[in-house]
Amino acid sequence: MLRKKQVSELTALGSGRVMGARKFVKMRRIFSAFALVAAAVFFQNMAFAELPVPSHITPPVGEHKGEHVPQPIEFPHNRHVKDMKINCMYCHTYARRSKVAGIPPTSKCMGCHSMIATDKPRIQKLTEYWEKGESPKWKKVHDVPDYVHFTHEKHIKKFVFDADFPVEDVQQVCGLCHGEVQEMTVAEKKKRLNMGFCQRCHKANGGPGDCWKCHK
Repeated sequence: MLRKKQVSELTALGSGRVMGARKFVKMRRIFSAFALVAAAVFFQNMAFAELPVPSHITPPVGEHKGEHVPQPIEFPHNRHVKDMKINCMYCHTYARRSKVAGIPPTSKCMGCHSMIATDKPRIQKLTEYWEKGESPKWKKVHDVPDYVHFTHEKHIKKFVFDADFPVEDVQQVCGLCHGEVQEMTVAEKKKRLNMGFCQRCHKANGGPGDCWKCHK
């Protein structure tokens, strides 16, 4: 039988370990937040105007002003892309390996915003979705007809990886079709993305001319 003193000591030891574990988790979260902020400050020294222009690409001509597409949260692309210098493919993970670029899961957003800017209305709304186990119902902006087969993977491969273009400057390539996203809040359609736009790009950059490449 354990004496009361021994039980008390063991209880105190166990509590100390639990408290220590909680403190460790808390400190790790704080360290992660500081690491993200430090990385952002480091990259803020590079302005977008100084990024290398993709000289190996002849950009297709044709500007467009699409209709404003309201989103459940006014996501500030300019804050994340221009100010924080976050790479397009960090959030749109599938662009390099899939047909679609993909929308980041809410868990990725909360990886930062469970600790950063938690007092902002946008983040509070995001947190509400997260706590309810839901994702914001984002609406598509850069859409093409169902009979058009466009794949991000092949374009990223050709213009970035095969061309040895710096991955950290991928926004310059993405902007050919998506416009100057670093100057936007919610995404806006700035390029026509119609058949003429794509044909001009394929012709200028050695893309396929076979109808079946884009129309399945």
